[in-house]
Amino acid sequence: MTGTGVEAGAQAARARALAVLRVRSRALAVALLPSAAAVILLAGGSTGHLVGPGWDAARWTVSVLAVLVLLAAAVVALVVARARPALSPTVAVAESAAPDLYRMVRDLADRLDVPAPSAIALTPDCDSWLEDRTHPAHGPPPPRERDEIAGAAQHRLNRRTATAPILVIGSPFLWWMRVGELRAVLAPVVAGTGPSAHPDIAAARRFVRGLDAAVAVSADRGRCPGVRLVCAGIGWAARVMLRACQAHAAEMERGVAAAAAERAQAVDYGLRIVAQEQVGLAYAGWDRLLTRVALPAWRMGRWPSRLDAGVVAALTELSRRDRLAEGFASRLGERPACDLLEEPGAIDEAASLLAARLFHGGPAESGPDWAPVGWQEYPDEVVDRKWRTDAARLHRVLDALGVRRTPDPAVPSPDGPTLARVLDHLTESARRGAKGAGPTAPETESVEGAESALAVRLGAEVAREEAEAGPQSTHGAVAAAAGQGLDAALWDDAALPLFPLQPPRTERELLADHVTAMVCCAAMDTVGATPGLDWLDGPTLLVDGVRVADLTPRVLSLVEDGDAVPLRTWLIELGIRPEKPVRLG
Repeated sequence: MTGTGVEAGAQAARARALAVLRVRSRALAVALLPSAAAVILLAGGSTGHLVGPGWDAARWTVSVLAVLVLLAAAVVALVVARARPALSPTVAVAESAAPDLYRMVRDLADRLDVPAPSAIALTPDCDSWLEDRTHPAHGPPPPRERDEIAGAAQHRLNRRTATAPILVIGSPFLWWMRVGELRAVLAPVVAGTGPSAHPDIAAARRFVRGLDAAVAVSADRGRCPGVRLVCAGIGWAARVMLRACQAHAAEMERGVAAAAAERAQAVDYGLRIVAQEQVGLAYAGWDRLLTRVALPAWRMGRWPSRLDAGVVAALTELSRRDRLAEGFASRLGERPACDLLEEPGAIDEAASLLAARLFHGGPAESGPDWAPVGWQEYPDEVVDRKWRTDAARLHRVLDALGVRRTPDPAVPSPDGPTLARVLDHLTESARRGAKGAGPTAPETESVEGAESALAVRLGAEVAREEAEAGPQSTHGAVAAAAGQGLDAALWDDAALPLFPLQPPRTERELLADHVTAMVCCAAMDTVGATPGLDWLDGPTLLVDGVRVADLTPRVLSLVEDGDAVPLRTWLIELGIRPEKPVRLG
């Protein structure tokens, strides 16, 4: 560790913190300026120097203005001081639930010669940071055990650590990283508690967070009914001060980060390079798991209860497929960081439910329409149900459009819905559109006429079903395991999901998904195919236990080009009979 680099970063951070505090001082000086003028006028009148009707009027005017400005400044200062700053949604991890993790973090803080974080929490994302929760609105600090033998010295230590920021750790890191890798990744984060303890930096951060919270309070019209003018004034003043100190606050945080990174150089430097590679790999696997695996389950009213364990499975599968990741599988023999938790399954479940809330907007509690699902039940509870629900919706829309079950009126209709009905409708419509398009019309225009009506009706049907479902309840608490639970009271969940994973699907994408679902239902009911789970691609079809990988381009050829030949050839090769009725969910 180079003391010069640490000191340079700390000095830069302190200088920027003083610049932020000067903005507060200037705002106070501006608020006191009318009062100072009123004092001068009153003093001049009492000494007989500033007399006369004009001076009397000036004294009254300036005095009233000073009182109004002081009242306005007091209101703004009170809102800035009392407004609750925004907090990150996390899963709290008590020391009793992870004593080894707390011990590792404290040992790391001792090696870095910085205060230890006051608590540890998990976030369902691939990131780690320090977060200050010492604001009075956030409640009292977590109680700490007092060592009777240590006496007053231990009590003073507890008082210092109680005001330290909490350490927020990305939950995927605990399951994918090894213990040494996690320590190396957390070293620069924990080192940030040193600059955070400096009075000027702490005061500057409190001021900036207060301004940000005041802007949020003034913008929430629900909190200011009938006093919108007052809220507008508070918001204007807070925004002016926030803009004035924004650049200084950003430079202050850069200085803090530079000092922390420099201080952490002495801790596991070589291992940290390898650990950073694991950070990127964990993020890739986590993103793939959420978008391909978790999102279909969330849309079906099920939330996977072991997302973090799924990250390990997804990245292990990636290491098997990708030559670039071949060396990562050998790490699995080392001790995983989740062994530092007493009940990793309970914490994984809480983090998985929080992920569903943040990325999808699900409720905070399980219920009949929002139940957890394990990975063993995922194919039957999610994949099979999703395909049959989509297939049923597709045939309801075809019924609404008046599409016959067979294109030839002379052929009797089958007893149930069939894949042939979908194939015949799309190909016949495309053929009619091509005949009416003319020789000079672009091919895409004729194909668009073949599936546009069906796609539009499907999109409307999906939107109607989502509207009927209504906003899901986002209040309540997670059933806490021993010593851990969701910090539900510390953040506003009225705007869930905070981080939507994907934009709304287009109508053509919906049509392709529904046609794929119908094909999979036909395969399951005619040739005994089974639903499966691919850790990297999500729901998949298994024929004779082998994953089908060439279905999507054939469906797109039908949906986008009106060409059913590739799909029909594929059906014949597998022995799937599209004319046989299928069971719908």
